[in-house]
Amino acid sequence: MAKMWAGVTAGVTDSIADDFNSSIHFDCKMYQEDITGSMAHAAMLAGKGIISQKDADLLIDGLQGILDDLNSGKLEFDLSCEDIHMFVEQVLTERIGDTGKKLHTARSRNDQVALDLRMFLRSRTDEIIALTKDAVTAIYEQAQANKSVIMPGYTHLQRAQPILFSHHILAYAMMLLRDIDRLTDCRRRMNVSPIGSCALAGTTYDTDREFEAKQLGFDSVCLNSIDGVSDRDFCLELMSCLSILMMHLSRFSEEIILWASWEFKFIALSDSYTTGSSIMPQKKNPDMAELIRGKTGRVYGDLMALLTTMKGLPLAYNKDMQEDKEAVFDAVDTAMQCLKVFAPMLRTIKTIPENMKRAAQGGFINATDLADYLVKKGLPFRSAYKISGQLVAKCIQEGCVLEELPLETYRTFSELFEEDLYNEIDLLTCVQKRISQGGTCISSVEQQLQYVQEKLQ
Repeated sequence: MAKMWAGVTAGVTDSIADDFNSSIHFDCKMYQEDITGSMAHAAMLAGKGIISQKDADLLIDGLQGILDDLNSGKLEFDLSCEDIHMFVEQVLTERIGDTGKKLHTARSRNDQVALDLRMFLRSRTDEIIALTKDAVTAIYEQAQANKSVIMPGYTHLQRAQPILFSHHILAYAMMLLRDIDRLTDCRRRMNVSPIGSCALAGTTYDTDREFEAKQLGFDSVCLNSIDGVSDRDFCLELMSCLSILMMHLSRFSEEIILWASWEFKFIALSDSYTTGSSIMPQKKNPDMAELIRGKTGRVYGDLMALLTTMKGLPLAYNKDMQEDKEAVFDAVDTAMQCLKVFAPMLRTIKTIPENMKRAAQGGFINATDLADYLVKKGLPFRSAYKISGQLVAKCIQEGCVLEELPLETYRTFSELFEEDLYNEIDLLTCVQKRISQGGTCISSVEQQLQYVQEKLQ
């Protein structure tokens, strides 16, 4: 079948080349944006007197019919067409005759695909922002429900200092709120209309690019026609934002996997978000969290693929840029899929506070507070540090924790120890003493919760 671009060539390509060149099997995702953009373009052409209002009405009615039929399933994509643009134009011409051929006046597939892609990713970005907000809400709910639960805080994956579980997971809320800010900022730069740039140099027709942009919800138009058709920064920026977002989800998923293990047993995952083993009946595998962790690498790969594709391209449009869609679509779909499972998985987690507190006590993470106690009594810090270390060694030798050592034993190390030391090394006291802004005390956590709530609103 001869192509719609037949002219200087016969428009007949080898079937293998056809299949290699075709993009409709993935760019058909943008059919709604393509048709909506074409309707605005027809209205603009009529508004500027480039085509008659009668022709514009016929074009718009025909396009609406195609959109309705695709939405209902009455019309299916013809995968023999080269791309979504050619498919829509072909069906339109079949339905309304030669008037359909007027639709492509004063535009090129180069600015048309750039328009479709920006519109498509704009709506998906809105969805991702909403899903990320839901994930932050799930963190907020867990933090509220476990506000005063004590757990060990870690550095180097070694028990370090006592913290609140709520404080720990709110760190992820802060990360995801930054992701929302990044995505919002990315969307702003994305929301610039390229339509009217045509192939690369603009058009000889007196078009109204601002009208078309406003009709389609854009904030402005790109100011350089070459940049309009060759820019894919908006794809790369979105994929970069998604890579950082996925990194945050992956880090949290890693902790969920650790916490749900028998070695930690800080939490229990819902059966709805775990699987069993085909051979070991006792297993309850955190597959959803593991898949989120695994799919993060996939999103990174999508970003690197498009960066590599774009790095050596001369201006303006090159067919290499057809590779943008599969990569960015996959990154978007993967991130959305992960967010959709992450929030409900997090909401259904059950914490096991007694295990967290036992781990905190067993890790001697109040040893710093023990040293601080002696410093307040007048002992130099280095001397206090040494005595605290010796007391930890004594506990390990006797199989107990600092809270369980009798006062007489403490006083063999220093006469500065008094009965009040037990209150000083109580884990809740240790947590409540971290009064610096952003610290782990309950009042700080309450401030963080208020901040998160305000940001979500």
